[in-house]
Amino acid sequence: MIESVRKRYRLRIVVPAFPAFNIYSRIAIRTTALGPVRVATAVNDMAGWDAEVIDENNLGRYGPRAASGGADHALLQQHRPADVVGFYGGLTSTIPRLYELARQYQQMGVTTVAGGQHFAGGNIAEALSSGIDYVVLGEGEETIQELLLALESRGTRTPSVSVRACPRTSVKEIQGIAYLENGQVVCTPQREPLTNFDQFPYPDFSLVRYAKIRVYPVERIRGCPMQCEFCTVKSKPRAASAQRLLENIHYLVETRDARRFFVVDDLFGQQREDTIRFCRELRAYQEQIGRQLSLTVQIRLDKANDPELLAAMRQAGVRHVAIGFESPIDEELQAMNKHVSAEKMLSLVKVFRRFGFWVHGMFIFGYPIGPGTDFAMPVDERVRRFRRFIRKTGIESVQVLLPVPLPGTGLRKRLEAQGRVYPLEDVGWQYYDGNFPLFEPDDPMTAEDLQRAGKRIMSRFYRFRYALLVVASILSFPALVFSLHRLKAGWSAWYRRWQTRLVRFGGWITIRKWTSDFQKGDFLPRLRRARGRLSAIHARRV
Repeated sequence: MIESVRKRYRLRIVVPAFPAFNIYSRIAIRTTALGPVRVATAVNDMAGWDAEVIDENNLGRYGPRAASGGADHALLQQHRPADVVGFYGGLTSTIPRLYELARQYQQMGVTTVAGGQHFAGGNIAEALSSGIDYVVLGEGEETIQELLLALESRGTRTPSVSVRACPRTSVKEIQGIAYLENGQVVCTPQREPLTNFDQFPYPDFSLVRYAKIRVYPVERIRGCPMQCEFCTVKSKPRAASAQRLLENIHYLVETRDARRFFVVDDLFGQQREDTIRFCRELRAYQEQIGRQLSLTVQIRLDKANDPELLAAMRQAGVRHVAIGFESPIDEELQAMNKHVSAEKMLSLVKVFRRFGFWVHGMFIFGYPIGPGTDFAMPVDERVRRFRRFIRKTGIESVQVLLPVPLPGTGLRKRLEAQGRVYPLEDVGWQYYDGNFPLFEPDDPMTAEDLQRAGKRIMSRFYRFRYALLVVASILSFPALVFSLHRLKAGWSAWYRRWQTRLVRFGGWITIRKWTSDFQKGDFLPRLRRARGRLSAIHARRV
């Protein structure tokens, strides 16, 4: 509850910790989520308010840690009391931790707010009964400002200090929020999607307390016009100006000594001419400051048909491209609403590799085929298809996850209608990170087959032998140094080979760590209970 004795108020935004070690854990300690930083920056720009972000996955060296994991929020509240605490619900697997913290803060008398894709899927009543006072629906930069102003002027949460003029004096007038009134869920009209992104200040990463950030997330385009069944992002693309993104990178280089960036847009290059101009101006900026920057982007395979765009990207410092191949099985691609074939993907990815990009391939194993399709493939054959496809692509790194029926997606609606999704009482949100089977798979596969298959594919790709090859690369370095006539080309080839081997050895360590944690966990008993519960439900229906 907002106190009356302080002249300034504080919003704390919490990014909840992952429930367990997973494939994202290593990168999480080097970066942070962009959304919470944007919202905190908007609030910090308000008169009378301070804002901070606590990323529990990146607490750096000095972050206060709780014995049970994550941050010590009792200590944070003791040292820097927050009047309102917001929670980032962008990752469904972190929702149990989010609710745990929300209840803790409510018990301390703090107003709690949550937002993110998990709640866009309709889990509003769940949130409001789990320690959350207000749910922000959609983008939060404007909504959070209006909500905080309304809380100041609301009788039950009004400070005794004078309240400045407020454009909205009641939460009922704020678009895009949900709350409880007389025990009933109230949702105000949805706010129109933001379009004028240039009006907002640059994200202020200094607001992320304790974190050690080496990879800075930036964005220009929000939304995606594709209609992939498994994805929650479905809206008309809305873009800031290319110049704004360029100036944001300038700002981070000059104020944070940033060198590595991740462009979080789902479709880099969506606005072709603007993207090419951005790349060329970014290249000129690097020549001006005498520093080489590194960018990672997410991009569609069909951009391989645009060599001018790819050349501009390479010259601008785009080194890594993340591409959603999803599956080498055409029937699965069709079920996902992916309008491409496995054969076409192989031809397109070769273009990216010819341009020298490091390609990170993202796959989904065991995607459920839609009704009316006569298709059945044994798990061993599926695994062989994946391994063969990955080998043919020659890509440098991969991630193979299981299908996740996220809230609000067409995939979840389809599987729920078929009665295949495991009950949340047994397989809760904490397992929704792509590493666990969450529904009854297609025949002839079993949930145990799904659980093992992803690790089988990545274990063939990430192997211990790459540790020996890393050593071999290091030993070959002196020969490169003495070959001065080919030093530049030789250095580039040597570094890429060394980096690939190092990443693949690191992947082997990650898989072993995850497997060890999984074996110590309680998922398999939960899985057995979930399957038993589904069988009982189906029996009652019959």
